[in-house]
Amino acid sequence: MRSLLLVDDESELLTAWRLILESEGYDVSCACNGAEALACVALRVPDLVVTDWTMPVMDGAELCRRLKSMPRLVDVPILVHTAVPPADLTVKLWNVCLLKPIGVELFLTTIARLCEPRR
Repeated sequence: MRSLLLVDDESELLTAWRLILESEGYDVSCACNGAEALACVALRVPDLVVTDWTMPVMDGAELCRRLKSMPRLVDVPILVHTAVPPADLTVKLWNVCLLKPIGVELFLTTIARLCEPRR
């Protein structure tokens, strides 16, 4: 079973995506900002991190920087799921960026692709 970490400050969105993803067979953990996400990954390395970009306490940009600076997390793919796309696209610390709102089918196929075993 693939494990996902969802990071977003919108609790209703976290709940909805968690239910959808768990019904698809994923093991899902949630955090409401980047700081909580770092605490989660300290306990367990997920197969994929799905994060919002604009959040209080620690935003998606800082979360991505910190995840990619940790040797044990550098290969964990990151899906940015946001209404406000990252401004600086020159330093890309994520694998895919999808803009909210997004359809369930595209979200699920993107997650499945990012969770495929890396060669």
